[in-house]
Amino acid sequence: MTTTKVLEQSGSCNCACTEKSESYPVLPLCPKENFRVKYWPEQPAGRAIPLEGALTWIKENLEQGAHLTNIEIGGPGDPLATPELTLEIASRICSEYPDILLQIATLGLNGSQYASDLANAGIKGVTMLVDAVDAEIAQKIYAWIRPSTKTVPIKQATETLVTEQSLAVSAFQDAGLAVTIRTTVYSGANDDHIEVIAKKMSALGVDSMDILPFTASDVSSDNDTPCHAKKKLMQKLRAQACKHVTNVTIRHKNPAKIGSGCTSLAGNCASHDAMLPKPSKDKPNVAVVSSNGMAIDLHLGQAYQALIYGPREDGLPCLLGTRPVPEPGGGVSRWEGLAESIKDCFALLTASAGDSPRKILAQHGITVLINEGEIEGTVDVLFGGGKKGKKKC
Repeated sequence: MTTTKVLEQSGSCNCACTEKSESYPVLPLCPKENFRVKYWPEQPAGRAIPLEGALTWIKENLEQGAHLTNIEIGGPGDPLATPELTLEIASRICSEYPDILLQIATLGLNGSQYASDLANAGIKGVTMLVDAVDAEIAQKIYAWIRPSTKTVPIKQATETLVTEQSLAVSAFQDAGLAVTIRTTVYSGANDDHIEVIAKKMSALGVDSMDILPFTASDVSSDNDTPCHAKKKLMQKLRAQACKHVTNVTIRHKNPAKIGSGCTSLAGNCASHDAMLPKPSKDKPNVAVVSSNGMAIDLHLGQAYQALIYGPREDGLPCLLGTRPVPEPGGGVSRWEGLAESIKDCFALLTASAGDSPRKILAQHGITVLINEGEIEGTVDVLFGGGKKGKKKC
């Protein structure tokens, strides 16, 4: 699963520089994005997989003889955009598989606040995505950044970002977490800034850095889109970074934007959909909470009804009807009542949900899936489709 070759050392590079392909699985468990790069394609965020699906995947791989020593918790969203969920995920994986070294990849927002909690939950390492340490340069890279619950003006957001990333590095290290900086080279935007990043991060105590070229092949042609950094440029930048950081690695694949799967035994991509819950004879349907019948946009606690989707006579999924969600104020009994109301459903789709309903519904065999996409496409995927729209009954 691992391919590593040591590159020739340049005269100015005395560190342990290597060139690597990705060597550990990245589980797309975190649903909420808190930033977007200008040069990424305009498309909906990928779907986060449920924790139970990830645990099943780990179990099956280990039973087949996989050597899983490291696992990264990643996107489609940022682990620290939903910190409570990430802490729950980490605690479960570490409890069931204590020999696996767990890490997260994050922009670093909220990092200083949750560093100790991450360590206590079993996280051993953090890869922080640092593409600039200067707010003006960061403005060239990011389309938007959401430091809290709302997107703020990009100038303010990038100033917040560079400050919080510095605080996060110190907090992670104080908590005993190994910190690696992952920097994507956007030619024309930050390629003359890599050594500055390395120097500042080194001063904060970081001794490991990954640099990788932005791959423009996945985006439409645009005069403002950076070109792919050539190998010669990457080696030059690596040598510059090595003046300050002990271990510098050139990677050829960016695992930060994971939404389609994770490493399999063969080193290829395992099916993302294989980790999703499946309909059964007793539970053939899906429940969805929505404010408008089109998008998955409601917190479960705000819902007053659930849309029920299931297969019609020809097997195609369609909207079967609606069912009431018990009114707020009932505590545990509210979610027990919901579980009874949708007992023929194998999954419930919502934009957000608390720990209590997720755990109670799981005990009844109903997986809560956090998603902010369109209903029709998401439901189709759960029924094995994904290309066709909602079917009309």
